[in-house]
Amino acid sequence: MKRARKRSREAYPGLAAGAFALGLYAATLAPTTLPYDLPELPDAAMLQMQACVLGITHPTGYPSYLVLTHLFTYLPFGDCAYAVNLASAVYAALAVVAVYWAGLLLARSVIAALVGALAFGVGTTFWSQAVIAEVYTLNALLVALSLGVLLLWREQRRDRYLLLAALLLGLCLTNHMTSGALLPAAFLFVAAVERRKLLEWRLILKGAGLFVLGLLPYAYLPLRASMEPPMSANKPDTPERFWYVVSGGNLRGTFFAFGPGEMPGRMRMYLEHLFENFHWVLVEVGLLGFLALLVWDRAAALLLGVPYAIWLVHALGNNIVDVELYFIPTYLVLALCVSRGGALLLSEAQVLLGRLGGAPAGFGAAALSGLLLLASLASLPRAYAANDMSGYYRGREILETVACRVEPGSTVLHHRSNLWYLVLVEERRRDLTLVDPFRHNREVSYADLVWPAEMDLRTTDRVYGTDDPSGLKSARIAVRRGPVYLLAQEEADPRPFREAGWRVVRVEGPLYRLLPP
Repeated sequence: MKRARKRSREAYPGLAAGAFALGLYAATLAPTTLPYDLPELPDAAMLQMQACVLGITHPTGYPSYLVLTHLFTYLPFGDCAYAVNLASAVYAALAVVAVYWAGLLLARSVIAALVGALAFGVGTTFWSQAVIAEVYTLNALLVALSLGVLLLWREQRRDRYLLLAALLLGLCLTNHMTSGALLPAAFLFVAAVERRKLLEWRLILKGAGLFVLGLLPYAYLPLRASMEPPMSANKPDTPERFWYVVSGGNLRGTFFAFGPGEMPGRMRMYLEHLFENFHWVLVEVGLLGFLALLVWDRAAALLLGVPYAIWLVHALGNNIVDVELYFIPTYLVLALCVSRGGALLLSEAQVLLGRLGGAPAGFGAAALSGLLLLASLASLPRAYAANDMSGYYRGREILETVACRVEPGSTVLHHRSNLWYLVLVEERRRDLTLVDPFRHNREVSYADLVWPAEMDLRTTDRVYGTDDPSGLKSARIAVRRGPVYLLAQEEADPRPFREAGWRVVRVEGPLYRLLPP
C-alpha cells in the first residue's frame, strides 16, 4: 500500500509537466490548414489531408501515425486540419510524461526527472513539431515508452514488460524507421542486465511474435491502397511498391550524403542546434549523467548511448532540408541523461549540505533544485515566440484565394500544396484539375500527381506532361482544355514560364494565371 501511494505521488509531477506542455502547445497550435513551405513545412499540408481522408503518405508510409491521427478528426470542434495539428500536440504532451517516467526509473529522483522532461518539452525543435501535422512527436512518444518499459523490466524483472517492449519496438518502426536504432540497444541492454533471458526460447518466440504484431500497422498500406483511397501516393498494393514505400523510397538517396571530411562541419551544426534547445548548464549536467551511467550503470549507458550514436551518425550524414528534426531523438536521450546527472548532483549536494545540518542544508537543496528547474525552462520564452502558430492563416488564405479567384474548369499547377485538402477534405472546387509535375521521383511505376485522374505514372506523364519538372509541358497540354494557373511555392517556380515566353499574371498572393505566348 505504501509503495502504491509513493508511486502515485511520484506520478503527479509528470502528469503536471504533461499538462503544462499541452497548455503551451495548445496555445501556440496552428489553427487550420497549412501550406507547403520549405524548410519549415515540407510535409504538413499533405499529412493533414492524408490523415483526414485515411490516405497513404510518401515513404515510409507512417501507417501508425495515419490511423491514430485519423481518430482525432472525429472531434466536434475545429476543422479537420486543426484536429490533425492537435494530435501532434497530444502526442508531444504524452511524450513529455513518458520522458519523465523513464527519467524517474533511471534516476530515482522526482526533481531530476521533472527537469529532464521539461527541458525536452520546451525545446524549440520538439515544440515546433507539436503545433503542426507531423510524425515526430508520435515518434518521440513511442521511443520514450519503449525505453521506459525496458527500464521498468530491469527494475521488476517481470517477463511481461520485456514482451511489452518487443511489441512497442515493432510499433515504433511503423511510425518512423529511425527508431530501428532501439533494436540493437535493447538487445545489448537485456544481455547486460540478464543474459540468460536471451537463451529462453519460449520467451524469445513470444517476443518475436509480439514484435511482428507491432509491425501489423504496415498491413494498412496494401489494404488501404486496394480500397482506392482519395490519395494513395505511391500506391503500395504490390510487393515492389510496398517495399519501395516502407524502405524509404526516394528518401534513401539522401542517406550518407556527406563524407568524413565534412563531418566536423556537420557536427558544429548539430551543436548549434543542441544549444538552441538546451541551456548549456543542462548539456553539462547531461554529460555528467552519461558519465555516471558509464561508471555505475553500463546497461543503461548501452540502452541510451547506442541509439544516440546511431541517430546522430544517420542525421549528420543525411542531406535533407529539415535535418534538425532528426536530432529530436538525440535530445530525448540527452533529457534522460540530464535526469541522471541532476539526480547525482542533488544527492551529492544533500550529502555535503547534510554536514551543515538544520536550515542551511534544506535551503541549499531547495536552491539547487530551483536552479535546475529554471535552467530546464530557460528556452521557454524564445521557443514560444519561435513556434507560435496560433495566428498563422496563410494556408487558409491560399485555399480561399484559389476557391474564389480561379475560373471554373481550370487547371492549377502546384507542388505538394494544400489544394489537395481543398478538393479531398473540404470537397470544394472539384471542377478543377490539379497537376503536380514538379520534383517527384520518376523511377517509380505509380505516383498520385493529378486530381481527379487515377493512373500509373507513365500514363500520367503522357496525358498531363508530368515528366517535365519545369511544368511547361503540363501547362501546354492543360491550356488546350481551359485556363491554367500556377500556385507558386518553392519548386513551383514561375521563372521557366516567363523565360519560355508565357505571360505570368499575378492573381493574388502566390496564385498566378499562365497565358501562352
